[in-house]
Amino acid sequence: MKDLYLAIDVGTGSVRAALVDGAGQLLTIASREQEQMVPQYGWSEQSPLAWWQGVVESIRTVLTRYPDARERIAAICACGQMHGTVLLDEDGQLASPTVMLWNDKRSAPQVRAFEQRYATSDYLAHSGNPATPAWPGFKLQWLRDNQPQALAKTAAVLMPKDYINFRLTGELSQDRTEASCSFMMDPSSGQWSQSMLDRLGLNAAMLPPIRDAHEILGELLPAVAQQTGLRAGTPVLVGGGDYPMALLGSGVTRPGLVSDSTGTSCIITAIAPQPLLDAEISNVATCVGDWGPFVLLETGGDGMRWARRAFHDNTLSYADISQCAAEAPAGSQGLFFLPYLAGERLGAHRNARAQFFGLAANHRLAHLHRAVLEGVAFAAARHINIMEQASGQRLERVVASGGGAKSALWLKIKASVYGIPLVVPQEPECSVVGCAALAAAAVGHFASPQQAAEQFVRYGDEVYPDPAWQAIYQRMQPVFNRIYFNSQALYDELDSLGL
Repeated sequence: MKDLYLAIDVGTGSVRAALVDGAGQLLTIASREQEQMVPQYGWSEQSPLAWWQGVVESIRTVLTRYPDARERIAAICACGQMHGTVLLDEDGQLASPTVMLWNDKRSAPQVRAFEQRYATSDYLAHSGNPATPAWPGFKLQWLRDNQPQALAKTAAVLMPKDYINFRLTGELSQDRTEASCSFMMDPSSGQWSQSMLDRLGLNAAMLPPIRDAHEILGELLPAVAQQTGLRAGTPVLVGGGDYPMALLGSGVTRPGLVSDSTGTSCIITAIAPQPLLDAEISNVATCVGDWGPFVLLETGGDGMRWARRAFHDNTLSYADISQCAAEAPAGSQGLFFLPYLAGERLGAHRNARAQFFGLAANHRLAHLHRAVLEGVAFAAARHINIMEQASGQRLERVVASGGGAKSALWLKIKASVYGIPLVVPQEPECSVVGCAALAAAAVGHFASPQQAAEQFVRYGDEVYPDPAWQAIYQRMQPVFNRIYFNSQALYDELDSLGL
């Protein structure tokens, strides 16, 4: 009986394989850590061959734990870190041994040149997204300008999970979720945008076909079956990026729901039938055919990590810091924290800085810690308001995930700042659950991925806004917004100090 699904997740920190049963329960997961190579400041690379080795080893570990799974796996679905440009030559070999990752910022000069030449209003409808160094289109520009020999040999540009799919099946493709965030896909047609390729000066010949994440891409090759221990001929899905897959696996599948994924960063994502074309909003195609407009704070959980390091030299746990923050009242007695420790990804002020504002002699360490948690929530709420205004859709419920969802205090602060109830999935491996839901629908076990997700995703207790806290935060939010906007005039002057 084919009642299991094999999920593969090509992450930045590790490559993982997991078995999920027909009820959406995670049976086992195995991982192999991956290191980022940083040849110089702003660069970040990994080896696709190391990914593949990690996939093979993780699958073999999973099958060792469940020896009968080989015959029970109905389908395989992979997801992975997004925006990494894998270059393959005509023989299917790597044209470059390393890959520029999502957090590689070496293409910033290409982005600046593009923004100087084109206004956002000129291209947004053709790209679906504002410009940023994360997008593969700018990575390919950098390769064209700096490593032309590698790009000259390139016959296909794949994303990380697409490379794994190629090794599994021999088939070349990019899925819609990845292509939508490439800066090269037309959001209206869902195909490669010749208009954007012309602006970028890139050749469409190296871009593989765009397919939907829920399609069956091919079958597992016999040689790979022998290498991994899997059954030859097992269906392999096209799959998607880890981030949109996690939306599905957390149950964020319809308008009115919003995802708050707080790890190092904080990503706020809504669901809409069409992309929201706004200079402060990015858009990712979902695994099920609609869109996920999103806004991103570079500093989410990293704010708490900074405070732990700066105030305690990493001697306290995150639970200790939350406990300390809980000793301060809501609003931190008028203390604000602007959480721009790593600047911003979009807009004219990528060089934004963090700051405490309103610091007074009566503030103690607890106030500072609580202000950090509240500051991230205020910054995220500002983004939520931007999306609500752009869509005309009032958000009903927030699904919180990532490391930030482990703090009960932070969840209550966010619910009270947002004015929206929060829930947390019981299974934190949302991308793995999303892979399983997609696979279950693809082989006919459910009518749709959404239906599978409804059965697979379970939540803990709902976290409601605290009325007293909410009243305080409603008065503070406009002040936070004004501090944010008024500070922008100083960022360039601060940079000019050269300190």
